[in-house]
Formats: sequence, C-alpha cells, structure tokens
Amino acid sequence: MPLVELHLLQGYGAEEKRRLGEALTDAVRLVVPADPGAITIMIREMASDQYMRGRRSRSGAVALPDPREVVRGYLGAMERRDLAAAQASLAPGFAMQFPGAPEMTTLDELIDWSKPRYKFVTKTYERFDAMQSEGAAAIVYCFGTLSGEWLDGVEFSGIRFIDRFELEGGKITRQDVWNDMAEVRAKA
Repeated sequence: MPLVELHLLQGYGAEEKRRLGEALTDAVRLVVPADPGAITIMIREMASDQYMRGRRSRSGAVALPDPREVVRGYLGAMERRDLAAAQASLAPGFAMQFPGAPEMTTLDELIDWSKPRYKFVTKTYERFDAMQSEGAAAIVYCFGTLSGEWLDGVEFSGIRFIDRFELEGGKITRQDVWNDMAEVRAKA
C-alpha cells in the first residue's frame, strides 16, 4: 500500500488538489503494480509564512490549466470554426503535422490544406490521456473516430484517428495527427 505525502503551499483550490492527487496516484502506478484504491495520497498545506527558500517566504505558483481541457477546448473551437477561440489556445511558434501534409504553423494553412479533401469533419472521442514529458511539455493524446462528408457529398464515418499534443505554460505548442482517412478514401 503506497503512501505519498505532498507538502503544498496554501492557495490551491479543491480542483487543483484533486488533479494533483490523481496525477500522483497515476505516477505511483507507473512503477508499483498497485490498485488505485490501495494508494494513499496525503496533501498537507502550509501557509507561505511557514515556508522559506533563499531567505525569503514564497507563494505558490498559479496552477496550470488541465491540459486535457485545453485540448478539448481547442478541438471544440476548431469544429465550430471559432478560429479566434482556437488560436487563443496556441502558443507562439505552434506547429502541426497532418498525414501527407507539410508542417503547418497557422490555422489558415490547415483550412487551406483541408479544403480540397473534404467538406467537413467531426470527431467522436473515446478518451483523452495526459502525461508530463521529461522536459517542460505536457503531452495529451486523444483518439476516436472521424465522421464527415467528402467533397462529392458522400458521407463517411468510423475512421480511426489519434492526435498528440504538446503544451507548455497551458498553451498548445505542437499537434501531430494520424488517421486512416487516405485508406478509407482510396476504397470509396
């Protein structure tokens, strides 16, 4: 029965502490073959005047947004064609890679690239998985199926996809996309 004790400066809300508890439980399970119900996470809070580093009392940093929610918001905005909201989720220097496409750095490039391929696409999500990379980036994978309409008006559905996102500072820096669209279209 693993026990993890976390000391945290006061100021984080219940949602941030829940996310920390879930992330710590998942981190333990990457190494220890324990059922989640057997892992105990204890969060002990202390006032900033009870903590000092470098001869100064410190305050906790502002919590980052849940990277899964950032990605969900971005994808939802893209599907609604709310490009301003989607753009607000992206960091400077953002890049994306789609199957058979050159690397793109703007949403306008993506729209121009997709125009000769299909009228529209929607996604049905099976799940979103988030993890922290060794570096600064949080990684989010989402996968599920694509539905939509080809340029000739024929509908399609059930096409597998997986997207991988990198986020830093709560903003998306990279999107990589894999799907079976070309294979399905070739059979149509």
